[in-house]
Amino acid sequence: MTENKNHQTGYETIDTLFRHNLWANTLLFEQCAQLSEEQLNATVIGTYGSIFDTLEHIANAERSYWHRLKTGQPFRKPEGSPKPTVAVLQESIQTSGAGLVEIAPTIQPLDGVEVNWEGTPRSVPGAVILTQVINHATEHRAQIMVMLTQLGIQPQELDSWAYFDEVDS
Repeated sequence: MTENKNHQTGYETIDTLFRHNLWANTLLFEQCAQLSEEQLNATVIGTYGSIFDTLEHIANAERSYWHRLKTGQPFRKPEGSPKPTVAVLQESIQTSGAGLVEIAPTIQPLDGVEVNWEGTPRSVPGAVILTQVINHATEHRAQIMVMLTQLGIQPQELDSWAYFDEVDS
């Protein structure tokens, strides 16, 4: 009965994983958009970098993963591009996140995508890239949440239970 109900309500595995990823990124980036410049520049030892640098890293990596899955090529930021604002990063994760929701279910596990693997071109299965999208974002969202906590700011709940509560209500 549970399997049938979940199927009928749209909880397909890949779709849910990538919709949750987009939802969690959206909430975190929205919360960080409210921070002061000083707070955005805050760091904690053991994390990627400042809150802003980590937001930018998440957005750039996700855009690159999506672009690579879509075109077979990495995304290349135009030389001389200005440093993005949090608003620009928010727009980027909306585009790439929606793109990943759309493309993820179409990727066959062994479809190869060429990547530069420590200086050597290498074919990597699309399933590995999709796994990296989720792992990478989760890891860095957690780092930002630690930095927010260190600033005395309560981060939003971004786990799958909070997602389920929101989309199931």
